[in-house]
Amino acid sequence: MVKKVAVILAGCGYLDGAEVHEATMSLLALSQAGAMVRCFAPNVPQMHVMNHITGDEMLGESRNVMIESARICRGQIEDLADFDADDFDALVIPGGFGVAKNLCDFAVKGGEMTIFPDVERVVMAMHGASKPVGALCISPVIVAKLIKGARVTVGGESDVSRVVVDIFGGAHEETSHGDIVVDGDNKIVTTPCYMLEPTIAQVYEGARNLVAAVLKMA
Repeated sequence: MVKKVAVILAGCGYLDGAEVHEATMSLLALSQAGAMVRCFAPNVPQMHVMNHITGDEMLGESRNVMIESARICRGQIEDLADFDADDFDALVIPGGFGVAKNLCDFAVKGGEMTIFPDVERVVMAMHGASKPVGALCISPVIVAKLIKGARVTVGGESDVSRVVVDIFGGAHEETSHGDIVVDGDNKIVTTPCYMLEPTIAQVYEGARNLVAAVLKMA
């Protein structure tokens, strides 16, 4: 049976949106596995716009998260507000700073973060229906915040992993390139990607392993 998977994107570009390699490699792995994919994004303004050459904020510019996300999936994007968990077998969330800026405010508030309402609704609807969630890079902070006791990875020990354990009450496992952590009880799969310093091939390895585990549980 063909598995139906939703992918949440947070814009386009690792400094202010979805990490393009992680998003693309996840979509590639899903396609290779024969999954049917639909991409979603919040229809809201980005927190800010960054110059990906200099790393500086582009003051005075404003972009829409959904419109920017459409760049990654060739325009095939849907408003996250319209997401219905009944339509899907699994959920995948690539990383990038946009996750910490446009899906929640972790980039600003750290352990005191709030998750934006549609994102929380989607993740909790999938979890409540016992459908697997895959999270790459920084996005495990969202599932760790929402799902008590979740076992995740963000790579090595860091300020982020300490927030997961000490503030969110989750469990963290240190991992290397391409590794995944599978929380079978909560149906969560995570992989570090650019929380470490990988090659693009290692990002693909992590995405491919994550997708395989997610689809196995779906």
